[in-house]
Amino acid sequence: MSASTAAVPTANTNGNHALSLDSHSSQDVRRRTVVVAKKKASPELLAGGGINGVSEDKIASKKDLSHTIRGESVLDKPKYSSEARKDAVASAAAERRKKSSTKQEKAKLSKVEGFKKTTKMLQVQLDILDKKLGNEIDKTKRDITKQFEAKGNELEKKMKALENKTGKLDKSIAELRDMGFLSKKEFEEILSQLKEKKGLGGTDDDITLDDIRLYAKEIVEIEIAKHSADGLGMVDYALGSGGAKVVSHSESFMTGKNYIPGRSSVHGTAQKMLEPSFGQPGECFALKGSSGFVDVKLRTGIIPKAITLEHVDKSVAYDRSSAPKDFQVRGWYQGSQEGSDKDSNVMTALGEFSYNLDNSNAQTFQLERSANPRAVNMVRFEFSSNHGNSQLTCIYRFRVHGTESLP
Repeated sequence: MSASTAAVPTANTNGNHALSLDSHSSQDVRRRTVVVAKKKASPELLAGGGINGVSEDKIASKKDLSHTIRGESVLDKPKYSSEARKDAVASAAAERRKKSSTKQEKAKLSKVEGFKKTTKMLQVQLDILDKKLGNEIDKTKRDITKQFEAKGNELEKKMKALENKTGKLDKSIAELRDMGFLSKKEFEEILSQLKEKKGLGGTDDDITLDDIRLYAKEIVEIEIAKHSADGLGMVDYALGSGGAKVVSHSESFMTGKNYIPGRSSVHGTAQKMLEPSFGQPGECFALKGSSGFVDVKLRTGIIPKAITLEHVDKSVAYDRSSAPKDFQVRGWYQGSQEGSDKDSNVMTALGEFSYNLDNSNAQTFQLERSANPRAVNMVRFEFSSNHGNSQLTCIYRFRVHGTESLP
């Protein structure tokens, strides 16, 4: 059958037109049929008055229906089937991806839940540990507080005991000071000597007020014995009754009938500075101004070792500003004696010192010593200042100590 024959419609008894197609034809045949049908339905065919006397409208109507039913349906079916398969495959893949994503989400949720449980367990353990540590710290704090309180109470008791002893000692010092025996510094020295005597090693334990009074009494007795032996227990080679005398001095504060300033004569009161005065106020040799000197000839030639300068005690003094302050001592040998170490009239510096009003009234100063000391029989006491009195300077007692030189 030719393509043109297959495309020509035939009339049936019902007046309907249909396309005769072999249902068993291949896909190519169907495609050609559609193409031929389209050609028959072209404007040229319709312009010739239709086909076999059939009107254009009917042919068009029949062609359109047949084309719709037998042509487009057949042609579009494979296309729809392929797209359906693609949609099914895509849907299946999406379903698989969705299931896989769901599994992953579940796995993640499971891990998160496990982490939460682990974290919660750790938090519980940390809370327990923190509570235990807190209890231990509180217990330690309580123990330390108790120890501090115990130590504090013990220290407070010791401080009170020390305050009581200090009060007793201060009272004793005041009593002894009122009695005129000693100053606070001297009492501290006495207390130190008493500790050493009793072997207490620097502590105040087992020292009673009676012990202090007894020891002070012993010291007073010793001092009285020393005073009877010229007060210091050392030989005084400048003692007036022993043969020493003042041979020269600077201008005296008081003038006398037998004293002419500027000449070699000596004031009548000068010798008082070489005699014991026992601290009587006014029993001194007064020189004019705040500087001056006194030359003393010793009872014999000696190797000088120390000098002692004495002023009236503060417990009986009216005014102590006239006491010498800064001074120096020089010595020489006047005359000629055998021996090369006794050069005549060569003055030697023996030391510079300062008299302190806060110390005892009789203060001893050690003289400078050389490798080859020289004997002297003359000593000069020269002061450059006093304790504030611009009119006069008083010397109550001047003593020189040493050892007699060999002939």
